[in-house]
Amino acid sequence: MPDEQTHRPPGLRQTLATLSGPLRFLLFSSFLIPLGSFMVLPFMSVFLHERLGMGLGTVGVVLAVASLVQFSGGVVGGAMAERVGLRRTMVWALVIRTAGFIGLLLALRWPPLAVGALVLTCCGAALYLPANKAYLVNGVDEERRPAFLSAGNAALNAGMAVGPLIAGPFVLSSPGWLFLSVTGLFVMVTVGHARLPTEAAGETGPTVHGTGGLLAGIAGLPFAANALAFYLYFHFQHYLAVYAVERTSSQFYSLVLLLCFVLVIVVQPPASGLIRRMPYPLALAVGFAGLAAGLATLAIGTTWALLAGGALITLGDIVLFLKNDLEALRRSPRSDAVVFGQQRLAAGLGACASGVLGGQLYGLGQGLGDTGWFWLLAAGQCLLLPPLLLLRRPGVRRRPPSDLSKGAMTTDDTNRRVPGR
Repeated sequence: MPDEQTHRPPGLRQTLATLSGPLRFLLFSSFLIPLGSFMVLPFMSVFLHERLGMGLGTVGVVLAVASLVQFSGGVVGGAMAERVGLRRTMVWALVIRTAGFIGLLLALRWPPLAVGALVLTCCGAALYLPANKAYLVNGVDEERRPAFLSAGNAALNAGMAVGPLIAGPFVLSSPGWLFLSVTGLFVMVTVGHARLPTEAAGETGPTVHGTGGLLAGIAGLPFAANALAFYLYFHFQHYLAVYAVERTSSQFYSLVLLLCFVLVIVVQPPASGLIRRMPYPLALAVGFAGLAAGLATLAIGTTWALLAGGALITLGDIVLFLKNDLEALRRSPRSDAVVFGQQRLAAGLGACASGVLGGQLYGLGQGLGDTGWFWLLAAGQCLLLPPLLLLRRPGVRRRPPSDLSKGAMTTDDTNRRVPGR
């Protein structure tokens, strides 16, 4: 009995209490950065169309390109962090993103600058996130990693939830002051990152395997599962607004999104340990089942169905997104930053596919006068497509035996993660 208590994993509160000062700052920044970003980015379609006079078709193309850069560019951010270090990559990413918000401020005088400025902010986001996650979990043992990652996700979702609430009244009436405030916020966060230590979570160099191509050492199943999860999730993200507003109101749609953000903040950190211990096939089954149930519920179309559907989808994604990242870290021999970048690439590919294919299907449903079947079709895909991932179980890349001979300590050992274990 004493042995069982000795080996019992620490609770969430005990785990987070071990966070150092620099990591606490990083978590606070994980709230401030999306707070500033979401004071601007959710309103860009309205700003570009109504304030700068761009056509809706042009606006759609600009936002599609920006989203693809922000997600898929993460693979470049991970490779950059592997070469130049985590802290340095985060600082450069924030400098680029700050320049983007300065560009949006200048675009009030010269509108064509807005497109380049928006893409610049997305480039900064693509470079930042893999290094941010890797810095947060660098040197952390496998038991505590889920808690640290879920705390970062909670901070991210809190910023995303609060930002639009603050900026909504000002984005069209006083965009200059809004952009100036966000720029000032990013300047302060950038200065704070420049003061982070290079040894506490260290600027890790290449792993035992050295640097490689952007996709070298990719964890095939977690990559494919992440792409599929984002493809299905973005049916909800892309098309719920149109579906919900025509049945209720824009205010109720905002309430659904707020519920989803709150669920991630409240549920994922306490559940992170359970998600870590869950066998990967079971986690995929639970996560995709939650997505299927939520998407099917949306087809009912009532206010309560919209709330319940959003909640079920979010609960499914809480399991899928965290477990896919943890499994990719476990299976890949590459550095943490590269792994997170590769997973972001998968997310971008999935979101892009959802935009292209889902948009055609939703438009067809509108033409037929019934969009409820769109959600049922998406729910069916949640049940039919995931089993295909498990038909082929790719081998896990393992470290060559010579690297483990004589008990040599390696970079991955110092991170307390042995690839392929």
